[in-house]
Amino acid sequence: MIFDFLLIIIGFALLIKGADFLVDGASSVAKKFHIPEIIIGLTIVSVGTSMPELMVSLTSALEGYSDMAIGNIVGSNISNLFFILGACAAIRPLKFKEQTVRLEIPIVIFLTALLYIFGNNGNENIITKPEGFILVVFCILFIIYNIFMAKKQGLQEETESSDKKVSILKSIFNIVVGIIALKFGGDFVVNSASNIATSLGVSEKVVSLTIVAFSTSLPELITSINATFKGEIDMAIGNVIGSNIFNIVLIIGVTALINPIAYSVSYNKDIVIFMIGMIALGIIPFLGEKNKISRWSGMAYVVTYFSYMASLVYVNLV
Repeated sequence: MIFDFLLIIIGFALLIKGADFLVDGASSVAKKFHIPEIIIGLTIVSVGTSMPELMVSLTSALEGYSDMAIGNIVGSNISNLFFILGACAAIRPLKFKEQTVRLEIPIVIFLTALLYIFGNNGNENIITKPEGFILVVFCILFIIYNIFMAKKQGLQEETESSDKKVSILKSIFNIVVGIIALKFGGDFVVNSASNIATSLGVSEKVVSLTIVAFSTSLPELITSINATFKGEIDMAIGNVIGSNIFNIVLIIGVTALINPIAYSVSYNKDIVIFMIGMIALGIIPFLGEKNKISRWSGMAYVVTYFSYMASLVYVNLV
């Protein structure tokens, strides 16, 4: 079991560094061909920070661990919302943009409800390939929406004229190393987490909702906390909201498109908890200072997260 824990740590390190290599390599190639920075950020970088979840869920589904494939995403979204966003608000009150409150939070709620419907739409409770395709279409639409909003607000930036400093060979090397690291990292995490669950008599669901989900959210945690300390509130909020959207439409969508995912109705309760948290997030900005989540609200979210984690462990042990 100790060896499995060691492999999980190594796996997460490979996932995080693999995502870094992939993002750096892809960004360099994009800059070489004069793709604007804003588009790189909204596509390559956003998707890159979701790579750990993608590889874990995809590997889980392909190897027959459907509980881990779904649990990783549901647990990661719960971690993003209650722990990461809550911790950021506890550090510094978060000021929401109007479009986040009126558009992006409702988008997360809608997509979560869609995931719930897809998981409960028949006797077999399988998220099918056509449903995966629908989610991927929403992913593309969300990227187009972000690019449109960036242009509308005049945020589009031209790529720095540093083509000569960009090495295509080095960029391709980074991309290849990143993909290999992500592949092995995903294998290590999924197989070792499954072994630990079996050894302890703990369900795959609990392991995926807690250890795996929290660990695959580390890139979002580090990015958002750093952004909050630097006063870059939009980045902290956008990282969490965007990650929650990509987790559903990109990761569940691509995974189901490749291999249909068996959905356990036991996840319904966890999705409802997440939905309540998102609805509350949409209401809080109208209760106090407009479009702002206070430190107290942030601390309440963090307490809710740890209470949720404790309840998972308690229910499993009892």
